[in-house]
Amino acid sequence: MTDLAPEQKTARQKTGRTRSGDAGSVRTLERGLSVLSALAELRQASLTQIAKRAGLSASTAYRLLETLRQQGYVEWEERTGLFSVGLRAYQVGAAFSERNALLGAAQGEMRSLVDDLNETANLAVLRGPEAVYVHQVEARQMMRMFTQIGAAAPLHCSGVGKVLAAWLPEAEVRARLGEGPFPAYTPNSITTLPAYLKELREVRAQGYALDDEERELGVRCLATPVHDAARAVVGSLSISAPTSRFPREQVPAMLERVQDASRQISLRLGWTP
Repeated sequence: MTDLAPEQKTARQKTGRTRSGDAGSVRTLERGLSVLSALAELRQASLTQIAKRAGLSASTAYRLLETLRQQGYVEWEERTGLFSVGLRAYQVGAAFSERNALLGAAQGEMRSLVDDLNETANLAVLRGPEAVYVHQVEARQMMRMFTQIGAAAPLHCSGVGKVLAAWLPEAEVRARLGEGPFPAYTPNSITTLPAYLKELREVRAQGYALDDEERELGVRCLATPVHDAARAVVGSLSISAPTSRFPREQVPAMLERVQDASRQISLRLGWTP
């Protein structure tokens, strides 16, 4: 029998012992989401129509709609008395659509990249102070790099992290990472904010980032930016490999192929050079 880690035990205990207050909050959230879903289906509707579609009383539906309106997820037009989906709900949906568009644009290019280089390709996006891996195509090598989808990498010592931070305003970089010092994963890790900001300036100038055994000894990673139609950096494509198969002298050749893949993904997202 496998022992659970302490945090897993805690999570299991919390799952099995829901307090009445928690249960009430969850129920309210479920009802709020049902109201928002009903409104999305109706497009524009009165309180009575929304309550009927969600299976709630008019008074309950009104309280939920008012809360959603205050948070920007619902809009109400005083002249007609009709509710409609608000900007915040649109932003949530747009974020989902953008992520799916990114994955759709990247999958084929990542497979081709791995076919050509036979090294693992990763795709990451920015989330808070971390880079989060959203897709991976593994190499066929016996010894290959593997990253779980949804896993996070620090911005200060990963190739994808540096790329995702390099085109942010300096104030935003400071807000996401703080003033340091940053954790040292290896002797090569960047641990101070001034050194990191200098590194980001170099990444912007050269158009790529290198994780040179900064997160894990014996592993080198080359990352490039993926742009959308607005020319914003919306993702980072990387190739990672053991240093024994990816020596420094191979960086120029690998870079050319990875940049080409990033360029093709960006073009599919509407980017224009």
